[in-house]
Amino acid sequence: MPTDDLPETFHVTTGEQLRAVSNLTRHRIMAALRFEPATITQIAAKVGLAKGSSSYHVRLLERAGLVKVVRTRKVRGVTERYYALAARSISLPDPGEGGPDVLMRHALADLEASPRKERHVRMAHLRLTAEQFTQLAARLQALADEYQKLSDPSLPDASLVFALFHPAPGGQAEGSAR
Repeated sequence: MPTDDLPETFHVTTGEQLRAVSNLTRHRIMAALRFEPATITQIAAKVGLAKGSSSYHVRLLERAGLVKVVRTRKVRGVTERYYALAARSISLPDPGEGGPDVLMRHALADLEASPRKERHVRMAHLRLTAEQFTQLAARLQALADEYQKLSDPSLPDASLVFALFHPAPGGQAEGSAR
């Protein structure tokens, strides 16, 4: 299915939507739908769930407006529904001071579940001017955008996650005990 008619971004704004994307299983279902629509059976196989569990999570995502039925067809008297993301990208609200970043928690869980031989992880501690910080953020975003445009749904999935940030003073998150 062409995605030309999809909105560019879906902005998560309600509590129901935030709860829907905060669940790791639903995050993985949305990832499975990022390139092409799929049926409940196909989603279950991609994510490694029972069909009933997949159906439950897809219904919650659909109710929150994050996925939608884009096509139906009759198969042996049963209507098969194909689901797709509601937009090309999902924008999450800023977690606020001291709040957990849902996207990074899910990315870390996906990283930990990935085969070790297929990981490229690096952390670098930098000292940058404000201008260098801004330039690096723009370059990272442009690189991610460039490779996202090259994505081919017939190839295996790969995830790129980056976080450029100033650590909390003293290396301790705000609100945590000493």
